[in-house]
Amino acid sequence: MRDLVLRTPMFAFPLTRKQAMIQAVRFDWGDTLMRVFPEYEGTMAEWPHVESMPGVIPALTELRPAYRLYLATNASDSDAMLVRAALRRVGLEEFFAGIFTSKELKVCKPDPGFYQAVLRESGVAPGEAVMVGDDYPADVLGAKQAGLRAIWYNPAASPAPADRPLHDAEIQTMSELPAVLRNLDLQESVEPDALSNLPEVSA
Repeated sequence: MRDLVLRTPMFAFPLTRKQAMIQAVRFDWGDTLMRVFPEYEGTMAEWPHVESMPGVIPALTELRPAYRLYLATNASDSDAMLVRAALRRVGLEEFFAGIFTSKELKVCKPDPGFYQAVLRESGVAPGEAVMVGDDYPADVLGAKQAGLRAIWYNPAASPAPADRPLHDAEIQTMSELPAVLRNLDLQESVEPDALSNLPEVSA
């Protein structure tokens, strides 16, 4: 399987921005960077308890010298300032060059317009960006339709919901992410013709 190959840490060289063909990595927020507690209401910044997902801080620490890191979320009740406040509570705020929310962009993943707005605001071409997230329709299919590469964060090792897997790589722990990005960096960008066969997704 292709994703098994990508998960193998074949290349142990340090990540540097000069070597990277991938310039930017976008992360989903809830259950990718920070755990969602369904019993809590309101904005995550005001929850009585918050926590980061396992292995996030070491992974971001390794990635930050090589890539620009962004957060791209469908949060409808938190703007970028509130997201930063939540990240600050678990020591994640410093890692991100920018935060994009559906509340402010007025469009949600998987709509390609969400990804196009994020690319435009961050000054990165689709082929230079990777999306990392746990929501397959929003974070994988939506990203692929917009021309990005996509890494599926799948800690439960669930089967891919699509008829045929479309993610470029799959990880079950955040500790795998730096090696997966190294391997993706050595691959060619997605060919435009391949995008024409992607299934339609709706918000």
